[in-house]
Amino acid sequence: MAPLVTFEGSEGAGKSTQAALLRDALGHDASLLVREPGGTPLGEEIRQLLLHSAPMAAEAEMLLFMAARAELLDKVVRPALAAGRTVIADRYHDSTLAYQGGGRGCATWWPESFPRPDLTFLLQLPPELGLHRALGPGREPDRLEREDAAFHARVVGAYEDLARREPGRFRRLDATLPQEAIHQAVLATVRELSVSAR
Repeated sequence: MAPLVTFEGSEGAGKSTQAALLRDALGHDASLLVREPGGTPLGEEIRQLLLHSAPMAAEAEMLLFMAARAELLDKVVRPALAAGRTVIADRYHDSTLAYQGGGRGCATWWPESFPRPDLTFLLQLPPELGLHRALGPGREPDRLEREDAAFHARVVGAYEDLARREPGRFRRLDATLPQEAIHQAVLATVRELSVSAR
C-alpha cells in the first residue's frame, strides 16, 4: 500500500501550495493530490454548504466534513493507495479534530474506517498572520475564516496538542520560512519515508 501524506495547519499557512509542490515533485503518475472538503461530486456539494452557507450547529458541521471525507476515501483515496500511488491530502481528519474539536468544542473521534496518515506536515504560524495571508485583496472570507481570533487560537492549540500526542507521525514546519525552504524540508522527509518503507 502506498503512503498517505497529509498537510495540516491553520488558515493561510501554505498547505495547498506545499501539497501541490510535493505532487509536482513526485509526479502525477506516482501521486494524487486531493483537497478537503471536496474531490467528489458529493464532496463538492458539501464543501459549498460548509464554507458558504448560513451558520449551522457545530455537530452538523463536523458530521458534514466527515461525510465528505468518507466519500473521498471510498471513491478516490483508497483506490489510489491500492494502485500504488502516494496520496497527498490538503487537509484530512486532523482538521476536524482541530477545528470542530478544538475550535467548536465538539466531541470528536477518529473513525476506525478512516486510515491514519503515514506522515502529517503541520505548517505553523501565528493565526493573525495566517488570516492576513489567506484574505488577500478582494477575497471574501469563507464561513470558517470569519470566526473570531479566539476560535483560531483554539484551532492552533488543538493542532499543537495533536502533534505532541503523535510525534512519530507529525512533522512541524515553520510556515513563515520561504516557500522553497519549506518544500525542500517536505521533500527530504517524504524521501526518508520512502526509503524506510522499502
